[in-house]
Amino acid sequence: MSIGLLALLDDVAMLVDDTAVVAKIAAKKTAGILGDDLAVNAQKASGFAASREIPVLVAITKGSLKNKFIILPFAFVFSAFIPWIIIPILLLGGIYLSYEGFEKVYEYFTHQHIEEEDNVPLNEEQKIQSAIRTDFILSIEIVIIALSTVVQENLMTQLLVVSFVAVLATIGVYGVVALIVRLDDMGLTFIELGVAQKKKWLVRFGELLVSALPKIIRALTVIGTIAMLLVAGGIFVHNIEALHHIVKHIPSLVAELGVGIVVGAFAFILKSTIDKLRNS
Repeated sequence: MSIGLLALLDDVAMLVDDTAVVAKIAAKKTAGILGDDLAVNAQKASGFAASREIPVLVAITKGSLKNKFIILPFAFVFSAFIPWIIIPILLLGGIYLSYEGFEKVYEYFTHQHIEEEDNVPLNEEQKIQSAIRTDFILSIEIVIIALSTVVQENLMTQLLVVSFVAVLATIGVYGVVALIVRLDDMGLTFIELGVAQKKKWLVRFGELLVSALPKIIRALTVIGTIAMLLVAGGIFVHNIEALHHIVKHIPSLVAELGVGIVVGAFAFILKSTIDKLRNS
């Protein structure tokens, strides 16, 4: 009995150890897309009244967790019964990420804002639902990318690793977003405290925090765009053998960014052409 228990504990320890190693790899693979996830959600969670920022973030976080619980079972079923479909889904997601990244680059250099449904003035509930819809698309990519790193592992390892990465992504991203959108309120608190205590350094620090919020969101947008293109390019480079051989002598970052831009440009031109034909 004791020997059996020790063997069981040893198996559990080995599983935990293997899971930790694979989870670290999966987390690194999804790190790029998390930059875009963070930038997008920081933008969508800002602009509310101070008293509503945290309730709005809580609502979006709940929606994000629901998204993960919807996506995860399908991902595990695909992995168990039709694992070949993981790569095509990954490539489709790569096209989407390339398009989104290139669209932002296009807007920046041409100063033309692409009209989207979400740009129409929305009330609080509509903004929350818009953020949750965007999170759903990004969550699919996070789950599929994480799953692609463990698709050769046993089912239990897949369940533990992908679920861990999915939940960690939600908690990590929205935890950081909560800190970012509250920076201006923290700054105002420091300013009031500095004035009350007649300490100029507190006032200056508070002013720094207030002025930092829009700059941080802009910086995250740039970082997120680059991350999207790198992740998308990496998906194509690592999953299309012919493409991998073509760019194998180019530095990986340059190759992945270049491929992401090229695929995004083709997707952008194709969509623009279809839209023009539809509206003509």
